[in-house]
Amino acid sequence: MSKILIHFIFILFITISPIFAQEATDAIFFTQRDQINKFHTINELQDLKKGDLVKLYQDRVEEIMIILPFLSLVNEPGVRLNDIGIKEDSRHVKILRNNTQSTQKSLETTKQTIEELVPYADTEKIIWTILYFEEVIKKMRIGINGNF
Repeated sequence: MSKILIHFIFILFITISPIFAQEATDAIFFTQRDQINKFHTINELQDLKKGDLVKLYQDRVEEIMIILPFLSLVNEPGVRLNDIGIKEDSRHVKILRNNTQSTQKSLETTKQTIEELVPYADTEKIIWTILYFEEVIKKMRIGINGNF
């Protein structure tokens, strides 16, 4: 009987944990995984195939789309509403959650569009656009206080 109870508790824990984890992150503007982890030189990009360049292009567009709306509030990952003085009440958390969900839906369409159309661009233009996006991202990360 105790083994059944232990298994039940274990299954219940595994089932409920992601729900609580999601609620804990609902009050966060964006996470580290929403950011790219490498910036490139033109030489590095020139050595890549077009498919790899398109993936980099998508990743950079994604970071910009996720973070740009919050730039006047925060430019660092993991910041919660209450970290910047916004009360984490149900209204504010719901607004942030709805924004995250709508951004994810928009990103799906944008990624598909990029995947389908950007390969028709000249490789050189894709490279220069990636470098431009990376400069925008660097400036976003520096923020108004100039801390990179």
